[in-house]
Amino acid sequence: MEVQYQEEYLRNSRGVQIFTCRWIPRLSSPKALVFLCHGYGMECSGFMRGCGHRLATSGYAVFGIDYEGHGRSSGARCYIKKFENIVADCYAFFTSIAVEEEYRDKCRFLYGESMGGAVALLLHKKNPRFWNGAVLVAPMCKISEKVKPHPLVVNLLTRVEEIIPKWKIVPTKDVINSAFKDPIKREEIRSNKLIYQDKPRLKTALEMLRASMSLEDSLHEVTLPFFVLHGEADIVTDPEVSRALYEKAGSRDKTIKLYPGMWHGLTSGEPDENIQIVFSDIINWLDKHAEGDTAGFQLQSTRSNGNGVNERFNGQKTTTFSNRKEGRKSGSYLCGLKGRLQSAM
Repeated sequence: MEVQYQEEYLRNSRGVQIFTCRWIPRLSSPKALVFLCHGYGMECSGFMRGCGHRLATSGYAVFGIDYEGHGRSSGARCYIKKFENIVADCYAFFTSIAVEEEYRDKCRFLYGESMGGAVALLLHKKNPRFWNGAVLVAPMCKISEKVKPHPLVVNLLTRVEEIIPKWKIVPTKDVINSAFKDPIKREEIRSNKLIYQDKPRLKTALEMLRASMSLEDSLHEVTLPFFVLHGEADIVTDPEVSRALYEKAGSRDKTIKLYPGMWHGLTSGEPDENIQIVFSDIINWLDKHAEGDTAGFQLQSTRSNGNGVNERFNGQKTTTFSNRKEGRKSGSYLCGLKGRLQSAM
């Protein structure tokens, strides 16, 4: 299927220029809308281009946004002053697309990877009836019990976060080496200058920690249909995090799949044959959920089988909008939730 790619710059409610992009099936009306939420330090036009193109060639209209300070958006590099700002910008952009006349009758799906999984779940929490489902790839939505930071550590860092909010003082190991298995893809990702690869900033780490803890306390409030995917050999975000989401979520329609031997970067860092398997699963799930009735902003939920784990524009313009580790050791990683609060994740 032929795909049209477009880019646009918007201005958020705080006056910051935000980059957005989209992949649209050129010759047919899309099956549904998919809204991308990228991970910490990542971006959409390059890193998530493969995802956008694969979903669009399968008939979906796909929309991406670089968070403030990320990718091609303006702002201090990878500085998250308030996690809610990310959620607000995504909500404003995604809903502005969904209410366009050509898309009003289309189902709306959130797609989040790693930290983007937290963004997607918070978007759902912001307006539970608006979204028809979510695909969550190795999501950041809970802190593993094994690595929760001590409250005294959090309290100490909180005392100085307004004094040195942008200081890059949080030590972390090389996430790219730990997240992406295929060495060629790993080096391609490392060469992407839009991806943030420096140490995390203090306030950024604390905001991510707070968002994770808030989600952890409210997983039972997740009610939308979702498909959560996780590599069993992921040492960046613990697969147990996805198990907890699946077990605690209040959704009647929920599916989890764990991939033996796969790492954190399920859709971009695995060998091609593994990536094909993952996207086949994602597209099959979307296809099964894309024909629901959008009236009232809510799909009628259907029960999963209950078996648990392993079940089954080109121009630019500016506008305004208001368990198995395979011998690898876990450590302090920023874009997931493994490690002491050296990474706050």
